[in-house]
Amino acid sequence: MKITVVGAGGNVGATVALSIAQRDYAKEVVMVDIERKEGDKVFYPSKGRALDQWESSPVHGFDTRLRGAVDYAETAGSDVCVITAGVPRRPGMSRDDLLGINAGIVKSVTEELVKHSPNTILVIVSNPLDVMSYVAYAASGFDSSRVMGMAGILDTARYRAFLADELDISPKDIQALLMGGHGDTMVPLPRYTTVSGIPVTQLIDEQKLDAIVERTKKGGGEIVGLMGTSAWYAPGAAAAQMVEAILLDQNRIFPCAARLSGQYGIDDLFLGVPVKLGKGGIKEIIEVDLNEKEMDLLKDSAKAVRQTMDEFHELMNKQS
Repeated sequence: MKITVVGAGGNVGATVALSIAQRDYAKEVVMVDIERKEGDKVFYPSKGRALDQWESSPVHGFDTRLRGAVDYAETAGSDVCVITAGVPRRPGMSRDDLLGINAGIVKSVTEELVKHSPNTILVIVSNPLDVMSYVAYAASGFDSSRVMGMAGILDTARYRAFLADELDISPKDIQALLMGGHGDTMVPLPRYTTVSGIPVTQLIDEQKLDAIVERTKKGGGEIVGLMGTSAWYAPGAAAAQMVEAILLDQNRIFPCAARLSGQYGIDDLFLGVPVKLGKGGIKEIIEVDLNEKEMDLLKDSAKAVRQTMDEFHELMNKQS
């Protein structure tokens, strides 16, 4: 099995690559990123990261080869490609600036990957995630089952971690579901959250549970506030878990950004929903029963994602 991670010179991409290698089921992980020039010196971040990680293999005990690359020809024949490439929003940069720059990056990366690996599956991590998933879907020409965004697993992991802290229990015993867009409009579902089969609503009072839900929604911002930059360990591990589910045909049920075509009354939009992940990508989009309040929250989240999509389309029309 061959996996490519684009943007692997950065923290998220490098963590995806190492998390996959440590699982030790793949033959090779190709870590792609652009070279960096400083004066008369040229640096190759992905090659350096790959070498450093491969040198850890005797300690961690894995055989998966890690290889850095600049040329996309080296990605040929990849079974799954993870795209983490993009730029963070910087001071003075407008939302349109971020949308335009990252859309251009994701589009060009997708076209290169598809050219060399026409049968691959695409997992998108670049932000804004829901829109970038759409960009990759449009640029690839793939069936929507082969393009998905990573956000729900990360958000669910944060939710479960916070619950484990509150209850002083192992996060392994917590099962949870979140839906919607990645960010403040995500929709955690306490009604579908259990601890070894026990509804979490029987273990935590409503006020504390609401506070945990709000903390989950702002989980990414909390990390930025503490470090001055965005998270990478949890996002990297979450993307690696998706890759494993696909390549080992595990049929895992995960919340992922998938293209909806009428499910939940939403059409032609990438949004976080539970899916069955296995060989070939998304095998099924699962429609869970939502009460009126939950459905309203999901529709509000979809409306926010649709607004960002409209901004993206408007920006593209101006540039054309």
